[in-house]
This record gives sequence, structure tokens and C-alpha cells, in this order.
Amino acid sequence: MAPWNALPMTNLVISILHKRHGVILDDELVRALKKELGAEPSEAELNGALLQLEINGLVHVSQITKTKRRIEVISEGTEFLAVDED
Repeated sequence: MAPWNALPMTNLVISILHKRHGVILDDELVRALKKELGAEPSEAELNGALLQLEINGLVHVSQITKTKRRIEVISEGTEFLAVDED
């Protein structure tokens, strides 16, 4: 578990995404979070933050390979359809 931080993980992720022009790979995000927090976040913490951001419609997480994900900020007017949604 990462040390206590004044900023929630979701806010840190959004901040890092904006610095990277709205797109980042998950391994780069982990390195950036480690630099900000001083410790690497657990996989559960990162997945929870990404899930919360995706539910709120702020980011879209897509699977590139079995172990690599692409995280991007959803800009105004952009929509992503769920599986089997037309």
C-alpha cells in the first residue's frame, strides 16, 4: 500500500494524463505515479482508480496486448460504446 497522500489516486492519474496530452500506457502511468507518490501503487489501487474514472466517463481504458493497456482522457463529444452496444 502506498503512503498516505493529500491527493486521491484518481486526481493524480488525471493530472498525469493531462501532462502527457491525454494518452498514456499503464506501465508509464505506474512509473509516473511511483515518482509522485514515492512508492509504487498496488495493482488493486491502480485498477480501482482507473475503474472509478472510467465509470465517471473521464477516461477510456483499452487493452492493447494481454498485459498492456492504453489509458486516454475522454474529451467532450467523444463516446465509447460498450461491448455489444450499437
